[in-house]
Amino acid sequence: MSVVTISRNGDIAVVTVDNPPVNALSQALRRGLWDAVETLDADPQVRAVVLICAGRTFIAGADVTEFGKPPLEPHLPDLVDRIEAAAKPWVAAIHGSALGGGFEVAMGCRFRVAVEGASVGLPEVSLGIVPGASGTVRTPRLAGVEAAVDLVTSGKPVKAAKALSLGLVDAVFAGDLQANALAFARDALTRELPPPVLARPVAAPDAAFWDEKRKAVAKAAKGAEAPLRALDCLRKAAEAPFAEAMAFERQTFLDLRASDQAAALRHVFFAERAAPRPAHLKGADPLPLRSAGVIGGGTMGAGIAAALRDAGIPVTLIERDDEALARGMANLRGIFDGAVKRGKLSEAQAEAHMAGVTATTDYAALSDADLVIEAVFEEIGVKRAVFDRLATACRADAVLATNTSYLDPRLIAEGLPHPDRFIGLHFFSPANVMRLLEIVPVPETSDRTLATGFALGRMLNKVPVQSGICEGFIGNRILKRYRAGAETLVRQGVAIADIDAAMRAYGFAMGPFEAQDLGGLDIAFLQREGARAAGQDVPETLGDILVRANRKGQKTGGGWYDYAPGERRPQPSAAVAELLADRITGRTQMDPEAIARHLVGEMAAEGRAILDEGIAASPADIDLVEIHGYGFPRWRGGPMFAASRA
Repeated sequence: MSVVTISRNGDIAVVTVDNPPVNALSQALRRGLWDAVETLDADPQVRAVVLICAGRTFIAGADVTEFGKPPLEPHLPDLVDRIEAAAKPWVAAIHGSALGGGFEVAMGCRFRVAVEGASVGLPEVSLGIVPGASGTVRTPRLAGVEAAVDLVTSGKPVKAAKALSLGLVDAVFAGDLQANALAFARDALTRELPPPVLARPVAAPDAAFWDEKRKAVAKAAKGAEAPLRALDCLRKAAEAPFAEAMAFERQTFLDLRASDQAAALRHVFFAERAAPRPAHLKGADPLPLRSAGVIGGGTMGAGIAAALRDAGIPVTLIERDDEALARGMANLRGIFDGAVKRGKLSEAQAEAHMAGVTATTDYAALSDADLVIEAVFEEIGVKRAVFDRLATACRADAVLATNTSYLDPRLIAEGLPHPDRFIGLHFFSPANVMRLLEIVPVPETSDRTLATGFALGRMLNKVPVQSGICEGFIGNRILKRYRAGAETLVRQGVAIADIDAAMRAYGFAMGPFEAQDLGGLDIAFLQREGARAAGQDVPETLGDILVRANRKGQKTGGGWYDYAPGERRPQPSAAVAELLADRITGRTQMDPEAIARHLVGEMAAEGRAILDEGIAASPADIDLVEIHGYGFPRWRGGPMFAASRA
């Protein structure tokens, strides 16, 4: 079956792309479009062409199966030029997403129209490259340089209405896209046609504009190279002739395609693509998720409830008494109010989200829930008491989940009837924002329950990763090793501030000690104390010394650093130096690269142990955990990928 077909509606040809699932720009599709231009140019009965796509989306981008392979003719830049040079004007009719090469094809058309809800964008920087088929050259000719900078360097798509206001599309329709596109084409033929995009002027900003944008893009990129190289391409597009700018873009694209960052980002792309539907659950059908319960309205419980409501799932929130329930609903209201302030939700949407939450202290309200997630205090007795009540309140087939981050889920579920419906779902705070979801089955967990956990991850737009049972699961176990490695360097004489600076330079938003001060040193301290109380041999950490001196982080005005009242900027602490003086035994000098290499090596070493023990299924799973749960720089691919390239 051909991926490109031609039909006719009077004197307008309709070229239909049908290359499921996302109409990716395979070699066959590129060839089909190339041949369509030739065929329709030769047809004297055709006055214009509408390019439309079957299925759920317009051309959504490159064919990922061709990543890393030698490109085959016709090359995409040549195809875009061919469409633009067609004797008959082409109209791109966009629904779904026109991304990357798909949007570049659309920009080769004389006109672009879209249905409401469609989006367009150039996300190439998220793969460590720049647009390679005129995205940086044609976009400023359509929308102006400033809009092009935002679109290309961020990689974020824009919705049809925004695209219309920017000049990226020429019309937006609410009804039948093909009928409206045909009518648009006929009307366009009654007027003088605009010049092809390559012939449209672009106003070149002054040097100060580019200096300002470079600073802003560098700050947002956090070490990623592609956004800055894309900015260079946009400047060339504004200041040089079209052909010169195209050559510059293409060479930049080819240079970056072979880079370590592009390899890392391709690795992450494929890992994320595979994560929501693991191969070992291919035959398992998840339980339908029509309603959910959340036990506990604290920070984590409210975040989980908010994530469920964002996905349109009705929620029953349970707390131990009316006072706690009121606090829980206030927490939830605060989350939605914050989303309104940031423009993520409208007032009406926030009210609808709240209206979908039933607040009660009565577990009987969970009798018809498909899923219940426990998010109460991290203490085994408290959690077991919750599941004792859920065992009688919920349907026998309802999935019962614990959000524990450190406790053994097997102990929480001990004695639970129908243990096949029990699972660990470890959300990361804030649960409505953080994308990682560690899914932790116990030995009795059924494939259907496990598949339901992954289905929930997809519904919530999370990155789900299955973990075996061990202390801290995948992420917190590696975090413990990372922090211990950082403390070892301090003991050897490396300055705390130098370690944090090295990890920021590597691409983390914060170093290990800054992050502990933000979250609170007492959290991990209490876990260590609990293990000691249970008879485990847990060596004293430097963090223990600080907590015992009431240095718990920013909330007490000091942790690893000092903090002035009302400020969050860390200041080196003489008190910490004094407290730790007799524990520092060396005078080690390390440059930032060596510090980062050492600590990433510690993460990777723990990752290898996790793999050897069967806790994680693949190195890519570990990389996803670190990127989406712990701020590992995406463009480095994760600790396992980074170690493999060292």
